[in-house]
Amino acid sequence: MLDPRSLHQNHAEGFLLSDSPLPSRRSKRLQGSWRAPSVKCANTPSKYKYYLSLQHKSCRSPYPYHSLPRTSQTSRTLVRSVATESVPKLVEELNMDAPKEIFLKDYKLPDYYFDTVDLSFLLGEEKTTVSAKIGVVPRVDGAASPLVLDGVDLKLISVKINGNELKEGDFHLDSRHLILTSPPSGNFILETVTEILPHKNTSLEGLYKSSGNFCSQCEAEGFRKITFYQDRPDIMAKYTCRIEADKSLYPVLLSNGNLIEQGDLEGGKHFALWEDLFKKPCYLFALVAGQLEGRDDTFTTCSGRKVAMKI
Repeated sequence: MLDPRSLHQNHAEGFLLSDSPLPSRRSKRLQGSWRAPSVKCANTPSKYKYYLSLQHKSCRSPYPYHSLPRTSQTSRTLVRSVATESVPKLVEELNMDAPKEIFLKDYKLPDYYFDTVDLSFLLGEEKTTVSAKIGVVPRVDGAASPLVLDGVDLKLISVKINGNELKEGDFHLDSRHLILTSPPSGNFILETVTEILPHKNTSLEGLYKSSGNFCSQCEAEGFRKITFYQDRPDIMAKYTCRIEADKSLYPVLLSNGNLIEQGDLEGGKHFALWEDLFKKPCYLFALVAGQLEGRDDTFTTCSGRKVAMKI
């Protein structure tokens, strides 16, 4: 405790007072070098009180929360996850679903081309049956490379080549592909029958139900969810599409090209046959069936030809 008289005396002699209690070891470690501020005090009681307040403040730590316990790094808890599937299976699924970069330098010509594709759809509430008849042409005449077809969420019912049903050893089937291991060396006809579930398809790819209607979305790689196919844009073919469905539920049946034939069937069903005269990739294929209304009109070209317009 400073004596006011000594304070006045020191001030009278012109000394600067810097005596104050030293900080504790803990405060000194946190503050580094510490020194109370020096003040010049006049011989008045108010200045003396001001000096004491400075002395009190200088003893405070600049770190207001230094006395709180610090959390050690060893107390952290690591979040652990438990895999319910085997590691190889999980890695395989992640690799299949992960986006992959495709470069032009890696492009390879297909081993087979498709000339014609005849599709037949039997639309149902529980399942839809898709029959495909494809004219296959090898790129190199006489070659017999395996034919790899893309297919996702498809149930294979049968597969035939030139009318002959293949045995299990003649093809390989997995969750993404149907591979014909030893196809004929020349042109041949490939026939497949598959089942799909449009009412359970929530991916908005392939064939699915929306507001009670059947709709398709094949761009960019949705056709592989309809039938087994080389789902790539350089496979160009002419398409015909026959659609069969309940007439009361799906009075309008649409697909690409021109309407060739339509009519009623037994059991309250009807059909429509569409033909596309121009070769196209499979991602341009379209099918719609449901409660729709149309507007019809005609357009006359400069050459005098009448064209039917239906929207």
